[in-house]
Amino acid sequence: MASSAAGPAWLRVPDDANALAQHVWPARTHRDADGRLVVGGVTATSLAERFGTPLYVVDETDARARAARIRTAFERAAASVGTGATVYYAGKAFLSGAVVRWVTEEGLGVDVATGGELAVALAAGADPVRIGFHGNNKSIAEIERGVAAGVGAIIIDSEVEIERVADAAARAGRVQRVRLRVNSGVHASTHEFLATAHEDQKFGVSLERAAELGERIRSHASLDFLGLHCHIGSQIFDSAGFAESAERLLAAHAELARVAPVPELNLGGGFGIAYTSADEPAPIEEIALGIAEAVARACRAHDVPVPRLAFEPGRSIIGPAGITLYTVGTTKPVPIEGGWRHYVSVDGGMSDNLRTALYGADYTVRVASRVSEEPPALVRVVGKHCESGDIVVDADYLPHDVAPGDLLAVAATGAYCWSLANNYNHVPRPPVVAVRDGVARVIVRGETEADLLARDAGLDAVVGGEASDRMSASVASDSEEGATA
Repeated sequence: MASSAAGPAWLRVPDDANALAQHVWPARTHRDADGRLVVGGVTATSLAERFGTPLYVVDETDARARAARIRTAFERAAASVGTGATVYYAGKAFLSGAVVRWVTEEGLGVDVATGGELAVALAAGADPVRIGFHGNNKSIAEIERGVAAGVGAIIIDSEVEIERVADAAARAGRVQRVRLRVNSGVHASTHEFLATAHEDQKFGVSLERAAELGERIRSHASLDFLGLHCHIGSQIFDSAGFAESAERLLAAHAELARVAPVPELNLGGGFGIAYTSADEPAPIEEIALGIAEAVARACRAHDVPVPRLAFEPGRSIIGPAGITLYTVGTTKPVPIEGGWRHYVSVDGGMSDNLRTALYGADYTVRVASRVSEEPPALVRVVGKHCESGDIVVDADYLPHDVAPGDLLAVAATGAYCWSLANNYNHVPRPPVVAVRDGVARVIVRGETEADLLARDAGLDAVVGGEASDRMSASVASDSEEGATA
């Protein structure tokens, strides 16, 4: 390969292109004596041989530990200011039956945003009382399903939903607990936030109308008003934005509390993770305490009791616990100003990780099948799709001799990668495998080309029977494999 150019300003040239930044990878991820990546006690090479690539891999022990740590952090922080805390897992990050069981067994509730997510949570055995139901455009049918299931809270996202939820609850003969989503005017990301007077977005109602709409909710006998809800952003590294948002919300909260008790304040989620070695989010214990202290200060200022606090982490639980494995197909050096960029093409792409194309997200990549003493080369890991923006890892360093057939691992892909997966170019979505204590098992079956053909009604007369037979055989095979894993 030709010599490589300088990478982006944040990316440091590593002394060793095989090294693993421990805060980026699942806990206890390491290389064995042969240089192979080991996650959850299973080598990456054995996972690729058994399940193929691309492959989503989630370390169950790591995910459970993060869920427990976050719950404990918020419960202790809340207790320090004289209240309690409820933590919901934000299912949009990645939801499956196995994940629902993991987080609920670790003491968390589940936050869902669609009827489909609600169906998964209920089917997996989540206690309906510990489910929060979000969504800016919940259908009447979805609202009725949530009420009938007995979900613990429906988050009202707009004025029109007040009447819809009240009517559904009245017809069902129930009193439905609800929260009101409010825009505080605080926008946060990483360690920065911007506070404005208004927000121009599809979610929630304006802060100025919070007290008015809260009273409207109280006017319905079929609704039980829990309190206000706010979500200020994603990938947030400290507590400053949450503190500012809480102080703003507490003014409306206090106005409502002077009329009748407001038992809860839900400050949402958005806690950031390390995607690269340059990312350094504050410890969750520090963030939790900073938020709790800010709420307590605001409550003292408004002379109201400190409400129970609620939070909705998702990415910070499942994101770092996941990796994705790919096989290198081609490599090519491309001349750029100052040197060369090495394009490394893999067998997946924007169908299994859309975040780089959608958000310009950065990731960390390492060769997972071996180590090399070659010097680092600047690479861009790209997919197989017919799209110039099909980038998995925009910039990182791999050993200079990275070559076709190498197995690559991309870190911190547990959140939003499977959730956003698609069939662009008719590429089947990969399976998800959980690893724990040296054992691997399928928790979401992958798709086959037969699955794609079976959905195409225009092919029914030509290959319908054959495609259906192949699909059934594929599903049976995957089920058998998962059962024996």
